[in-house]
Amino acid sequence: MFKYILIASAATGLAATANAQSYDNDTGLYLDGGYQYLDIKPDGADSGVDTNGIAARLGYKFNNVFSLEGELASGIDDGEFDYNVDEDEFNLDDNDDGDFEDVIGASGDIGLNYLVGLYGRADLPVTERMNLFARAGYAYIDVDASVNTPGGTAINIEDSADGPAIGAGLTYDLSENWELRGDYTYYSFDSTDTNGVMLGLGYKF
Repeated sequence: MFKYILIASAATGLAATANAQSYDNDTGLYLDGGYQYLDIKPDGADSGVDTNGIAARLGYKFNNVFSLEGELASGIDDGEFDYNVDEDEFNLDDNDDGDFEDVIGASGDIGLNYLVGLYGRADLPVTERMNLFARAGYAYIDVDASVNTPGGTAINIEDSADGPAIGAGLTYDLSENWELRGDYTYYSFDSTDTNGVMLGLGYKF
């Protein structure tokens, strides 16, 4: 629900300021980078897993409104989780009862190998220095996890997924070239729902 409220609020703010503010006249290449927080929720997990990483966004602003930007993020630590899975998902008889039909309460950790995406972005100004923006695109994520079962089995998993992504954020100009950036993105992957927040510093070439 939080992601929809944030996106709706951003869209409302963009609409409210469209007639009152002039567009940012900057065009050309820009680069943003900084801290990336991801909440990754695999299918079957009780809750999302908090992971930390670094991210970079390289983009090109074609006109006063539209930009195209690419995204690359990598994890710097792993997050711990509790994971309820069917034994037959791993072809594992963890409690040696002769079948693969039990649900086992495993635990482990998950880490982000990398996340890449491509987005279209639309900007509108709030003040002379601050802009709101919305973006939408498609992303791909690759993660690895280690799972420990109650029976003492250790399982290592690497998985990847892709799907649409949508988000919103703001930038604040520190100078003609330097800016602060913060944004939220929801990634709708097949095997995970992922929420991301990025806080960073950008440079407009």
